[in-house]
Amino acid sequence: MSEEIPVYNLVGEEEKRIGRPRIFDLPVREDIISRLFFHQITHRLQPQGRYPLAGRETSAEYFGVGLGIARIPRYKDPPLRGRGAIVAMARGGRRPHAPTAEKNIYKKINRKELKLATASAVAATARRELVAKRGHRVDNVPSIPLIVTAEFANITKSSEAREVFRTLGLWDDVERVAENIKIVGGKASWRGRRRKVGAGPLIVYLNDGGISKAVRNFPGVDVVSVDQLTLMDLAPGGVPGRLVVWIEDVFPRLEERFGYVVKRHVVKSDE
Repeated sequence: MSEEIPVYNLVGEEEKRIGRPRIFDLPVREDIISRLFFHQITHRLQPQGRYPLAGRETSAEYFGVGLGIARIPRYKDPPLRGRGAIVAMARGGRRPHAPTAEKNIYKKINRKELKLATASAVAATARRELVAKRGHRVDNVPSIPLIVTAEFANITKSSEAREVFRTLGLWDDVERVAENIKIVGGKASWRGRRRKVGAGPLIVYLNDGGISKAVRNFPGVDVVSVDQLTLMDLAPGGVPGRLVVWIEDVFPRLEERFGYVVKRHVVKSDE
């Protein structure tokens, strides 16, 4: 922790400097981050299947040969007598190659590999070139990684949070998300997924004093506890380098969670 990085207060002034956490010195493994992100998505999928007798619950039967008609089951009684049934090409028939609920879509993940990927995604948030490459607007952000005092977690009003965002140069990224919200139609719209909102700044806290309610209506802004911080939060879409606001008191807990990874991949490389 020889290098020092600034800690900013709520008015955008540098309040003090702290030693650079060693987790930010980890190598960024984009290959592992991307692969494990999509493996984790499979843990959220619900198995999809079809009723085994769908299209087959009918009294249709095969009429036999010599009638000059195709050899498929047909309805026996009027008014549908003679109309094809059951087979895939018939109206109301079974579905060919239907998905089965037994299909294995859950991909297993090695625990240590997931911890390495998550720690690597944390390190990516400390590289300005990766954050900018991901599409975030960071021209007015004073420092990457951006660390603020613990007072930030105690903000309870959206107006106060908005002023802090403007002071720290984060509001430009919120506006970027708001300008690119997409409205889609179709089945997604019917099911309440009409608005497609991108990923904006992420706030990581130790104790939530009201900040989660203060920013919950800001488009693209997410708030998460350091204990529940996951790869899905740090690298949406499997792309590392999200714009993160670190509240000062989270780093001891980060050290507890990822100390093994840092000791193995940073300390040994320094020796």
